[in-house]
Amino acid sequence: MNNPILSIAENRKRGIPVGIPSYCTANSLVLEALMEQGRRFGDYLLVEATANQVNQFGGYTNMKPADYRDYIFDLARETGFPEEKIILGGDHLGPLTWADEPESTAMEKAEELVRQFVLAGYKKIHLDTSMRLGDDDPNAPLEDAVIAARGARLMKVCEAAYEELAAKNPGEMHPAYIIGSEVPIPGGSQEHEDSISVTKPEALADTIAAYRKAFDEAGLSSAFQYIAGVVVQPGVEFGDSDVFYYNRQNAVPLISSMSRYPGLILEGHSTDYQTPASLKEMVEDGIAILKVGPALTYSLREGLFALSEMEKLLIAEEKRANFTEVLEDIMLANPKDWQKHYHGTEEELKLKRKYSYSDRCRYYFSRPEITETIETLFSNMETVSIPLSMLHQFMPLQYSRICKGLLSPQPRALVKDYVVCLAEHYNYATHINYQYPV
Repeated sequence: MNNPILSIAENRKRGIPVGIPSYCTANSLVLEALMEQGRRFGDYLLVEATANQVNQFGGYTNMKPADYRDYIFDLARETGFPEEKIILGGDHLGPLTWADEPESTAMEKAEELVRQFVLAGYKKIHLDTSMRLGDDDPNAPLEDAVIAARGARLMKVCEAAYEELAAKNPGEMHPAYIIGSEVPIPGGSQEHEDSISVTKPEALADTIAAYRKAFDEAGLSSAFQYIAGVVVQPGVEFGDSDVFYYNRQNAVPLISSMSRYPGLILEGHSTDYQTPASLKEMVEDGIAILKVGPALTYSLREGLFALSEMEKLLIAEEKRANFTEVLEDIMLANPKDWQKHYHGTEEELKLKRKYSYSDRCRYYFSRPEITETIETLFSNMETVSIPLSMLHQFMPLQYSRICKGLLSPQPRALVKDYVVCLAEHYNYATHINYQYPV
């Protein structure tokens, strides 16, 4: 069976400008929304886990690769989404989490990381060895040859793991790999920047050449056919309050250079908060894999905040969940997941904890206190009938969809629809002649 990620390049060679969104999240409400919305189509849902989120030690989700796989498939069964249409991806797989360690131990852990991802059935593997390790010269740029040699080392482990898996499951789909060294910081920029530099064609050429050479030297020449694409910086990024939107004119040299590599596509990270038009232009230009992460939980948080505001108007004070206030209290009591990322006065920090594009509050959504508060909010709002006029005020998009019979006015459905609206942007970008449902 051909890997759908590898098929994207084949379709594009035939002049079909398709792509695929890559959803990087572990939030159950977000995933439910994506799966429920995805049932409208007959195509695939690409869901990715990052190396710091999911790894052999559990990551910050406390899930190993097989655990995350089972978690995703359990949600698919609950929502009725076909399991065979799920593509699991591993993002930033390499020594990222152990970059302060020397190469010997960092790469050993990275090898075990990719091995577990492949054995667990992940079919899109981003080999990311772009970071300096503990014994690399901190004052010198990491050479392409070093990055590629480390990437080839991980590729060899991946291929061995795939052969082990295929021996048990004849017909097992082969993983597709993504390479590339120009990778934005996972989760968005931490500091204000004035501009974003687009990957230069010569940098892309050097990366591909270095990997080809490293693969040849590692005896992996035949495996290069499974390299589906390259991560580049097309000029998009976001920070606390800034979004750098795609400018296709700035990307012309990069996009034009891809004609030399007809078997490869480009992958863009940090596409969060781009406009639908910008996303579509990116796909048309060959940036066929659109990674999105924080914007998903940012959308969920918007829906929860709106529902919480209506709770204040419809539910007696002593019964309210007060989600917005509880979230703030939990973040203040446990600051480690936002303190190093947000800077400014106390008033500025208060606003960033709620509204920053970096969306550090997503790290708190799995805490028992927060999940309990969300369920209380849903339960409270299920006991009342939300006036349509109030929905028009606090949830105007959802109001329109309810009026057209496309959405249930139930609290959980209303909140999840914020995620659906975001997913529609990516459907518009990656599907041909896509029509919005509203």
